[in-house]
Amino acid sequence: MIVEGAVVDVDGARPAYVRFRKGRVVEVGTPGTDSRRGTERRIHGIVAPRPVNSHTHLGDAAAAREPPRTRVSEVVGPGGLKFRLLASLSPAEKERAMRAALERMVREGVGAVVDFREEGVQGVEQLRRAARGLPIEVRILGRPTQRPVEGGELSRLLRVSEGIGISSAREENPLTRTLLADRTHRAGKWFALHASEEVREKPEVYLLPRPDLLVHLTKATPDDLETVAKARIPVAVCVRSNALFGRSPDLSAFARAGVRLLIGSDNAMLNAPSIFHETEFAYLSGRLLGHPVDPEYLVRAAYVEPWLWLEEPGRARVGPGMAGTPLVLRLPPEDPAYQLVTRATEQLIVPTGAD
Repeated sequence: MIVEGAVVDVDGARPAYVRFRKGRVVEVGTPGTDSRRGTERRIHGIVAPRPVNSHTHLGDAAAAREPPRTRVSEVVGPGGLKFRLLASLSPAEKERAMRAALERMVREGVGAVVDFREEGVQGVEQLRRAARGLPIEVRILGRPTQRPVEGGELSRLLRVSEGIGISSAREENPLTRTLLADRTHRAGKWFALHASEEVREKPEVYLLPRPDLLVHLTKATPDDLETVAKARIPVAVCVRSNALFGRSPDLSAFARAGVRLLIGSDNAMLNAPSIFHETEFAYLSGRLLGHPVDPEYLVRAAYVEPWLWLEEPGRARVGPGMAGTPLVLRLPPEDPAYQLVTRATEQLIVPTGAD
């Protein structure tokens, strides 16, 4: 099969054809120059790396009702609705709901997900079981249950997870943050935290000890964003969940500051885990609120930057021998970044033989 139209990857957007054999990319070039000269099935569309959902909380996927219209801390903060829900569900109920969320991401072509999983070692193991056999990379950042942190629990957690993901810096004292970051980095794993979500926090607070990933920065100032950009720490934004609580991060300011942007869908109890919906909403809400963001910035945030952060650059470039398989969408190739951001749907995905 040959896809003629456009490629969007780490090298940007460009007119191109991509030839597949048994689901793998075997040839890429300028449209009209492929080696098959009209003897092979061809379609028109766009080829891109598979998107990554860079921030989820899948543990609460079993909740299906409209969330209450109150402060974010009362819904998903410590002791809030989310944690009361988690305490009320059986492991089997949680696993079924998490698997359903993962299956939806698979249907939408997602290649990897980065989950902040609460409930300690047990929570990580539940998500591992839920993901068993699915064609999606699941990177889990666990959270210890004990305060003060208990060394044995932390060691076990680091053995079964890809790192540690905690709530906001202001909800953990400096000694706890330092301990968690040091132990996590010594284990060669990722340390991440939420920052400036409900109120502004000073960058010197959430940047020390140095995290590998920040989430939200909804209340960050332009100067804060410049500080984060200079530190080269990626930021995962979750625009739809922020909108539920009356907040809208100015992603054009993130772009001007040079922030390495990633995109996530956040709590499964708040939104379906859809990167297609997330990028579309991010673009449209920016236009609505008078701070439009370039579609190419959003495309990189969903399809390129996460693979670089995950240290899998081979999945960010479409070419022969690329790691994994790219996503093919039957979309008009004109203005491909805009098409991917605003019009991609599960129904437009074209099977390549490896799906």
